Amino acid sequence: MGCRKRAAKHQLLRVTAIEGVCVPDPRGALPGRGAHLHLDPTCLDLAVRRRAFPRAFRLQGTLDTERLREYVEERAGGTPAS
Repeated sequence: MGCRKRAAKHQLLRVTAIEGVCVPDPRGALPGRGAHLHLDPTCLDLAVRRRAFPRAFRLQGTLDTERLREYVEERAGGTPAS
Protein backbone atom coordinates (compact mmCIF):
# COMPACT_ATOMS: atom_id res chain seq x y z
CA MET A 1 0.00 0.00 0.00
CA GLY A 2 2.58 2.54 1.03
CA CYS A 3 5.57 1.90 -1.20
CA ARG A 4 3.51 0.19 -3.93
CA LYS A 5 6.15 -2.53 -4.36
CA ARG A 6 5.03 -6.08 -5.02
CA ALA A 7 5.84 -8.89 -2.61
CA ALA A 8 4.61 -12.36 -1.76
CA LYS A 9 1.58 -12.43 0.51
CA HIS A 10 3.52 -14.09 3.34
CA GLN A 11 5.93 -11.12 3.38
CA LEU A 12 3.14 -8.61 3.92
CA LEU A 13 0.97 -7.70 6.89
CA ARG A 14 -2.80 -7.72 6.39
CA VAL A 15 -4.48 -4.67 7.86
CA THR A 16 -8.19 -4.18 8.40
CA ALA A 17 -10.34 -1.35 9.75
CA ILE A 18 -12.50 -1.89 12.82
CA GLU A 19 -14.59 1.03 14.08
CA GLY A 20 -12.30 3.68 12.57
CA VAL A 21 -9.05 2.07 13.71
CA CYS A 22 -6.49 0.35 11.46
CA VAL A 23 -5.79 -2.99 13.10
CA PRO A 24 -2.97 -5.40 12.22
CA ASP A 25 -4.22 -8.84 11.21
CA PRO A 26 -1.16 -11.12 11.01
CA ARG A 27 -3.25 -14.33 10.86
CA GLY A 28 -5.61 -12.93 8.21
CA ALA A 29 -8.65 -13.99 10.21
CA LEU A 30 -10.42 -10.70 10.96
CA PRO A 31 -13.58 -9.95 8.98
CA GLY A 32 -13.92 -7.18 6.45
CA ARG A 33 -11.86 -5.70 3.67
CA GLY A 34 -8.15 -6.06 4.06
CA ALA A 35 -5.15 -4.20 2.74
CA HIS A 36 -1.56 -5.42 2.70
CA LEU A 37 1.48 -3.53 3.91
CA HIS A 38 5.20 -4.24 4.29
CA LEU A 39 6.41 -4.53 7.89
CA ASP A 40 8.43 -1.36 7.41
CA PRO A 41 7.71 1.96 9.17
CA THR A 42 8.66 3.84 5.98
CA CYS A 43 6.00 1.97 4.01
CA LEU A 44 3.44 2.76 6.72
CA ASP A 45 4.41 6.45 6.67
CA LEU A 46 3.92 6.57 2.90
CA ALA A 47 0.50 4.93 3.17
CA VAL A 48 -0.62 7.41 5.85
CA ARG A 49 0.75 10.38 3.90
CA ARG A 50 -1.03 9.27 0.71
CA ARG A 51 -4.28 8.59 2.63
CA ALA A 52 -4.26 5.06 1.23
CA PHE A 53 -6.10 3.40 4.14
CA PRO A 54 -9.48 5.13 3.72
CA ARG A 55 -9.37 4.43 -0.03
CA ALA A 56 -8.42 0.78 0.44
CA PHE A 57 -11.20 0.20 2.96
CA ARG A 58 -13.67 2.37 1.03
CA LEU A 59 -14.32 4.57 4.07
CA GLN A 60 -14.76 8.31 4.47
CA GLY A 61 -12.57 10.44 6.74
CA THR A 62 -9.37 9.55 8.53
CA LEU A 63 -8.51 6.36 10.37
CA ASP A 64 -6.51 5.98 13.57
CA THR A 65 -3.22 4.25 12.72
CA GLU A 66 -1.51 4.39 16.14
CA ARG A 67 -2.12 0.73 17.01
CA LEU A 68 -0.84 -0.32 13.59
CA ARG A 69 2.23 1.93 13.93
CA GLU A 70 3.12 0.36 17.28
CA TYR A 71 2.81 -3.14 15.81
CA VAL A 72 4.93 -2.34 12.73
CA GLU A 73 7.66 -0.61 14.74
CA GLU A 74 7.80 -3.47 17.24
CA ARG A 75 8.06 -6.11 14.48
CA ALA A 76 10.54 -4.07 12.43
CA GLY A 77 12.85 -3.86 15.44
CA GLY A 78 13.37 -0.13 14.99
CA THR A 79 12.83 2.79 17.25
CA PRO A 80 9.61 4.80 16.99
CA ALA A 81 9.69 7.40 14.24
CA SER A 82 8.84 10.94 15.21
